[in-house]
Amino acid sequence: MRIAVATSHVPFVEGGHLVIARSTVTALQQAGHEAELFLTPQNPFGRVFQAYLANWLTDLTEDGLGRKIDLIISFRFPSFALRHPFHVNWLNHRFREYYDLWDQFSARLSFQARVKENLKRWLLHRLDNYLLKHRVTKVFAQSKTVQQRLWKWGKIKSEVLYPPPPQRPYHLETYGDFILAVSRLQKLKRFDLLIRAVSHLRSAPVKVMIIGDGPERPELEKLIQELGLEKKVILSGWLEEKELLRSYAECRAVFFGPYQEDYGLVTVEAFASGKAVITCLDSGGPAELVSLSGAGFVVSPDPISIAQSLEKVILDPHLAESLGQKALSFVKTINWETTIKRLTLQLD
Repeated sequence: MRIAVATSHVPFVEGGHLVIARSTVTALQQAGHEAELFLTPQNPFGRVFQAYLANWLTDLTEDGLGRKIDLIISFRFPSFALRHPFHVNWLNHRFREYYDLWDQFSARLSFQARVKENLKRWLLHRLDNYLLKHRVTKVFAQSKTVQQRLWKWGKIKSEVLYPPPPQRPYHLETYGDFILAVSRLQKLKRFDLLIRAVSHLRSAPVKVMIIGDGPERPELEKLIQELGLEKKVILSGWLEEKELLRSYAECRAVFFGPYQEDYGLVTVEAFASGKAVITCLDSGGPAELVSLSGAGFVVSPDPISIAQSLEKVILDPHLAESLGQKALSFVKTINWETTIKRLTLQLD
């Protein structure tokens, strides 16, 4: 089949949805399909409806040469507004500030702005509900967390389909002496919890490497300095893929405790590297995967609870190895062959 894989994209911002979309194209091609990535606009708050309109007016029934496109697979908003008679949506999230993050978002607004944004939220909910029920042939949710949001806001039916790890040469080398964390440095990723947890482990030989960059870096650097953890917590910035995979391969375990994450590729990347994951009860997708696999710890989102889990894997390398083997076994059940069959509606 000729398949267009579509997702929205903000220039110069790399997100997990884009990694999954690219990996989907690769997997489709490896399965014998002709596939291509199609990026659609996603405008800021003030121009969000213009982005929806642009997607709404885009017909992907044929390519630029008039050749038939058999299927489109869309991802996050507003790419599910695209036109095609056979349209599968593999959703990671809608506009979260108008859904599950509304309370945090609206609390920062003035009364006048809140009224305006509340009207926009009302309109957006109805628009999304219409599109996902009438413009899409089938909806897959990338986690139970996403599935629950779809049902809570819109009574939209979906099937859970976890994305496999990207096609990278993951490997296991050793269970080293450091905890790894990987993600963009932003508030929802809650790296401050990890740093504060380390401050409760003065006697344990724990080291932490945080790979990533983002707007929270100055605040995290300040926190590290205030707690006197300059020798224990390293902010490395983004690394090349080879160095990233080596870090996964050599760490003792991985911490990933975001707030209500849609899915979180970090979790399955850690599993594919044979490493346990420490996450939090309210972390969404990562908590689902760790609970299903038994390959890690799901703890309360507070520094002391996190510190206790860090201490367990640091002081007991055999425990880290045992959990890592569970991770390797589990991640094999999330594979691209089955995923592509379901996305192309060949497997129910």
